[in-house]
Amino acid sequence: MTDTVPNLKKAFALYTLVYILALIVAGIIGYAVRNLNPVFIVLVADIAATLVVFGMGRVFHNASLYDAYWSIAPLAIILFLVLGAFPHSAVILRQLIASVFVFLWGFRLTWNWAHQWHGIKHEDWRYRDLRENNQRWFWLIELVGIDLMPTLIVFLACLPLYPVLVVGKNSINLLDMIACVVTAGAIAIEAVADRQLWQFSRQKSRSGEIMTTGLWAYSRHPNYFGEIMFWWGIFLFGLAAAPDWWWTVIGPVSVTILFTFVSVPLMDKRNLAKRPDYAAIKKKIPALFPWFPKTY
Repeated sequence: MTDTVPNLKKAFALYTLVYILALIVAGIIGYAVRNLNPVFIVLVADIAATLVVFGMGRVFHNASLYDAYWSIAPLAIILFLVLGAFPHSAVILRQLIASVFVFLWGFRLTWNWAHQWHGIKHEDWRYRDLRENNQRWFWLIELVGIDLMPTLIVFLACLPLYPVLVVGKNSINLLDMIACVVTAGAIAIEAVADRQLWQFSRQKSRSGEIMTTGLWAYSRHPNYFGEIMFWWGIFLFGLAAAPDWWWTVIGPVSVTILFTFVSVPLMDKRNLAKRPDYAAIKKKIPALFPWFPKTY
């Protein structure tokens, strides 16, 4: 259900106020624990902001109030790590390059979400299904599965930004060049895939028709592949900045696991139920990593 233009503007204003409130609370909590390591300050403030968004989602009976958090939180984390009042020894050029990539990714992803959002009554189909099937315990599913779990995954994915923006002393090297190619390529793949899907959804001639052209001819979920690829690129920046922070690989690994074992199966299950031809597509086109479709 799409709201009218005036109502949609009010909904966006409300959404913005919720996130401003979450940012303010995160700032207050972060200041309260300012003597901790910056990484732990980010974690505590991140959870505080998530709880604000969760609370407002309960007030408005809409779990999708959290949807933009995935692309907005990393931008706030970057600003804190760059502007925070603690010692910095990172290489400025790498700081700038990585930050630009993350902001490009965040703005694009947020715009794509906003482009498809229909107003305060619009809730993701996955959340609606969970609400209908788990009415009594949906609040707990919303808190842990819809809000806190993605927040923790985004936090882990952002861990390589700490050596990039704060402590990484290595000069710009070949690994940075590779990271640039990977992150730029990832943003491009996501942008093209989302654009192609949007155009297809407007032009398809019948209900249940499946997108199998463009990037979607080589991957059933090229947008998810681009998202995974982006976070591996950020990890490469961190590795280039400070190899002893190799353990931050937990970030892109967590994102890869989320999309491979949660997001892809959910989308495939829905498509199988709604689109009769999808079973054949599933056998023919790879799930994530783009490759030539199988022929029979």
